[in-house]
Amino acid sequence: MADMLRAGALALLAITAATATPATAALPEPVRAMIDAAIETGDAKKVATVIEIARATNPDDASEIDAIAEAFAQEQARAAKVAEAEKEQEIRAASLFENWKGRGQLGAFRATGNSSNTGLSAALKLERNGIDWRHKLTVIADYQRSNGITTREQFRFGYEPNYRLSERLYTYGLAQYEHDRFQGFEARYSLSAGLGYDVIDEKTIKLSLDGGPAYRSTELSNGERTEQVSGRAALDLDWQVADSIKFVQDATAFLRSDNSTFRSSSGLEFKINGSLSTGLAYVFEHETDPPGNAVKTDTLSRVTLIYDF
Repeated sequence: MADMLRAGALALLAITAATATPATAALPEPVRAMIDAAIETGDAKKVATVIEIARATNPDDASEIDAIAEAFAQEQARAAKVAEAEKEQEIRAASLFENWKGRGQLGAFRATGNSSNTGLSAALKLERNGIDWRHKLTVIADYQRSNGITTREQFRFGYEPNYRLSERLYTYGLAQYEHDRFQGFEARYSLSAGLGYDVIDEKTIKLSLDGGPAYRSTELSNGERTEQVSGRAALDLDWQVADSIKFVQDATAFLRSDNSTFRSSSGLEFKINGSLSTGLAYVFEHETDPPGNAVKTDTLSRVTLIYDF
């Protein structure tokens, strides 16, 4: 990419120099050499700085300097289009198992003495972005034992494909499985589809909202099975507060007249290096009418090590 940019820019400069009129061809050789050296680096900021200095020190040759700058800008734009086309072709040609990125999270604790506590929190999130499609896979597990008794055993798996309709509008689908016998069910299956919108899509902050109808099938701990049609709404916020600090907020609601489910995860991430971060998260879960004798509200605080790949 850089070699192509330099070669094209220098070729255009050669044409510019060859066709320049005597009035605009008097640029001193040291100045021209300085500009050529900057172009050789392929660094647009460096080229702009050198061009600015050349204009200030050689005002009589401003026309020729402007022609050089224009030639470099045109070559940059052309090379960028070529690179974009090559990237798009690479994405289209990629197999199903390519172009995935993701992150793994792991937190654990062990305490002995007056009480014996063991806990494990793990999560894996994968995402694949194509030209029109985006696929998300999420696996979350929380386990805890206190004095030999299991007090938390929660597992959730979700798959969400998105299809982009416009720059910010998209459709989504969701298939989700949950296990949490302490909330009164052995298995809960959820299906949903609807529309989503990227409300904010900036480099440092991204906010997406989506929602639609949903279907839920629940296998209760007492052996019974329930099926419900509900509505689903979700929020996904990523805010890069500083270079090494990120705030994340995920919230989901399944809404029904008899029993609605609300889940929220709020967290701060502190970057250690390029791939590693530590995370602090507070998870809030609420069922308006949970099955059995389960409590309505459940909370969890997580401290995890995060690895991005």
